[in-house]
Amino acid sequence: MEKFTHVEALLFTAVLEDCVDQLSILGCTMPVSYEGKTDLSHVQEMKEIVETQEELDINYQELMSARQGSGETVTSKSLKSIEHKQQLRKTEDLSSRAMKHSAVSVENLRKIQADRQYASDVITVTMKEIQESGTFNSLTEANEREKAKRSKFHDFLIREEEGKKEIKSLEKQLQDVKKETETELQDRDSMIVYLKDELKEMKAKTDMERCYVKKSTDLQVHQTQKQCSNAENVLDKEIQKLRSKINEEIRVHMETENFLRQHHKVLEEKLEYWVDKHKNDTDAKDKELDALKASKANNWDMLQSLANECQTLEETIISDRAEKEAQRRQREHDALELKSILKLQAWWRGTMVRRNLGPYQALRKIQAKQLSKQKGKKDKSGAKKK
Repeated sequence: MEKFTHVEALLFTAVLEDCVDQLSILGCTMPVSYEGKTDLSHVQEMKEIVETQEELDINYQELMSARQGSGETVTSKSLKSIEHKQQLRKTEDLSSRAMKHSAVSVENLRKIQADRQYASDVITVTMKEIQESGTFNSLTEANEREKAKRSKFHDFLIREEEGKKEIKSLEKQLQDVKKETETELQDRDSMIVYLKDELKEMKAKTDMERCYVKKSTDLQVHQTQKQCSNAENVLDKEIQKLRSKINEEIRVHMETENFLRQHHKVLEEKLEYWVDKHKNDTDAKDKELDALKASKANNWDMLQSLANECQTLEETIISDRAEKEAQRRQREHDALELKSILKLQAWWRGTMVRRNLGPYQALRKIQAKQLSKQKGKKDKSGAKKK
């Protein structure tokens, strides 16, 4: 890539500086984005909608109570409730439209601000590159990056269409799977009917076995009763031992309970102390938060004033640069005129000397006398030789 000359670089940088200034002015004149802020108008509208809803609820209750009284009052209040409902619908429609419009406008503003900032950055980089090296490679690289982004977006759209086609095929497969599951459920229902029949047969068999088992268990119970009478005597002795142990456990339990009650009182006192401390600490932190909010507001005002001063300084700097550029161009023009005037004067003096014009006419007479003298000498020398 061929490099620009110094004059061309200055011209291009002047144009780019103008573009950057226009973009910055555009960013200042555009409305501020709504990031991290709440729209107070929408909040007010939502409050009004809630208030109208409460009024409608009150009117509905009055209408239901009046319906038990007289018919004329019911009709008048019903008309009022209908009017209120119509107003509520209108306000809801307006609020929904306003919210949609604000969301779209916020997204558009964010995109416009991002594009403006990107363009301003690219122009400043190219301006620095032109001033330093006389080329604009950064501008071409930015253009190539934008083309790559657009190609990626196009590929993303193609992949999205392919995904939709795959979703359709998967839906068809899902329908086939549903049909298969329905057939399997029908087979299972038939199997359940068959198993119910077998269950009835098994119940009949179990009833017969139950009778047999009952008789055998009666005999076993009689035998075990004898064994249990012998075991009861042994267990009575063990019961007496266990009672003595239970009494000891009760005594230990009472002692531990008294200890835990005392410890519980101590913990309650500590809890009251910490609750009071928590309240005091939260009050102190609330006061600190209020002080921080007030300092934040003061800092915001100071920032606004500094921004205004910065804007005025930028305007003065731009005007000063324009004046300096005009003065520089005037000096270059004057120097060029002086140089051309000197050349013209030197040429005219040379022509006057060569052609013996003006004050140099006496030179012509002197040259003629010298030529005549030289001719006379030559004639005399020729005569002597003869």
